[in-house]
Amino acid sequence: MVIDPPAIVIRPAVRDFSDRERVRLLILDAFAYMGPRIDPHIGREADAEIGPSERRKRRAALAYSGGDLVGCLFLHQKNDALYISKLAVSPTLQRAGIGRKLVEAARGEARLRGIGMLELETRIELTENHAAFARMGFIKTAETSHEGFDRTTSIVMRAPV
Repeated sequence: MVIDPPAIVIRPAVRDFSDRERVRLLILDAFAYMGPRIDPHIGREADAEIGPSERRKRRAALAYSGGDLVGCLFLHQKNDALYISKLAVSPTLQRAGIGRKLVEAARGEARLRGIGMLELETRIELTENHAAFARMGFIKTAETSHEGFDRTTSIVMRAPV
């Protein structure tokens, strides 16, 4: 399938975030394959990411192709890094370079803010994501566990801007 080069828009995820429901559905659709593979399950994380308390401190990078929302990620400063969360691309368009364009938009936002590092977490089971992020310059820097787990559930990856 040939798609228009996606247009990336970065904006505050503010109260009038007009694409909120479309973003929520995109995240749920993009992450659906993870359900049987990861523990703990994603659960309400998508709703929490774009909920009222989070929108005040995050920015959203949204990718559109032909007017359709095809990808998103959220950004907020975390210590010395710009933290990327909920990077999601429409399942039918994954591996089309949209995720890379969103990460490049995050790099641009970090430069504007004078931040020299990007950071993200990815679930330990999703080794294909580890490899994709490594191709974008991310390296594993730590392992973390979700509350109530005594094993590693995620890895932290960082990349210079």
